Amino acid sequence: MSQWRFVLLIALLVSGIEGQRASAPTPPMGWNSWDSYGLTVTEQEFLANADVLAKDLKKFGWQYAVVDEGWYLKNPQAKPAEFVFNLDRYGRFIPVGNRFPSAAAGSFRGLATKIHSMGLKFGIHMIRGIPRMAVNKKLRIAGSNFKASDAADSSDTCPWNADNYGIKNNAAGQAYYDSVAKLYASWGVDYVKIDCISSHPYKGEEIRMFSTALKKAGRPMVLSLSPGPTPITKAQEVGKWADMWRISDDVWDIWKSTSEKQFPQDVTRQFQQAALWADHSGAGNWPDADMLPIGHLGPRPGNEKERDSALTHDEEKTLMTLWCIFRSPLIMGGNLTQLDEYTKGLLTNSEVLAVDQHGSKEHQALAGQNAVVWVSSAADGAHYVAVFNLGEETRELTWPWKEIGLDEGKYKLRDLWLHKDMDAADKLQAQVSKHGAVLLRIEAK
Repeated sequence: MSQWRFVLLIALLVSGIEGQRASAPTPPMGWNSWDSYGLTVTEQEFLANADVLAKDLKKFGWQYAVVDEGWYLKNPQAKPAEFVFNLDRYGRFIPVGNRFPSAAAGSFRGLATKIHSMGLKFGIHMIRGIPRMAVNKKLRIAGSNFKASDAADSSDTCPWNADNYGIKNNAAGQAYYDSVAKLYASWGVDYVKIDCISSHPYKGEEIRMFSTALKKAGRPMVLSLSPGPTPITKAQEVGKWADMWRISDDVWDIWKSTSEKQFPQDVTRQFQQAALWADHSGAGNWPDADMLPIGHLGPRPGNEKERDSALTHDEEKTLMTLWCIFRSPLIMGGNLTQLDEYTKGLLTNSEVLAVDQHGSKEHQALAGQNAVVWVSSAADGAHYVAVFNLGEETRELTWPWKEIGLDEGKYKLRDLWLHKDMDAADKLQAQVSKHGAVLLRIEAK
């Protein structure tokens, strides 16, 4: 073999290994079961939502269908102390046949195949660590001579989920995560959301260990870390190991909370978090503003009772506008089988979605007096400008172009939500509804 062919082969091998983690060149778009079903989603319900995702949303870039927490619980509506778990002989959670008939043999392979046949990608949720039950039963870790107790840190449990112990940073701990990643790869998983790891507290070693396990598994899988707020001081580290990570605690359908607690996170507080993280996004590195709690939340949502989103239409548009110009992953939480026309319009506006998928250099350009302006760049040299009115009445908002960082001059404007060209303007001027947003594409005339 000639020297240059040898060098090329090594380069291809290295890029292939590294490429297994960088599975998200643009912000992932999809649907997750939590906001509508909490712990309780069934295969029939999941496939019904995936069917809408495939038929109505896939052509706009939506592609991931994700089963959130609890797919290994036989009785998810019981009290936590009464949960009945489903584990394999190596101490790994496996899906329950009473809720997922195609997984009766303890594998999600059948469900993943159905999702793939729709042209979609399949994702699952997991809680970090190793099941307490695996430790109590003294189960062996697959592919090793270690026992579950060798990997478990019994002093470490998730603050809101006591099902698992933490994982030790040792060979046994790595072996366990390797076995989980290998199992998921055998099922055909494309996306893993690992919970209780990026805050409360931040678990850097476990992030590294699980990311390493995914690299070994032989199948590219997007790695999503939850919940936030991920510490901004860990931006470089987390970007090395994950494709996306949460910048806040769970966002629900609350415009502005009166509580000082981080949970649930309201929409208005995401402006500060997004501005903090804007410099840290790029291919394979996506700060995540959380799911979209819009449309119908039910029949069994992960927080509170079944309802239509408490956000007004303007507030939902503001949420979508901020997520898109910030370039957050877009993971729909509302029930797709009960998708109303307004919400469908938010999810299928190709001009707005292009800002999320193809913008760059996104940043908060101005903030004050209940008004916020964000700017990002389009590939052809144009700019995207989002104007937000956080105030309590409709307002005419005006600034010289230079105040948002653009050159003075006359610009052609297009309203992306309305799909409407506007008169050329020598300043930024927009009439914005209470709690509303305007999203413009501007280019030099």
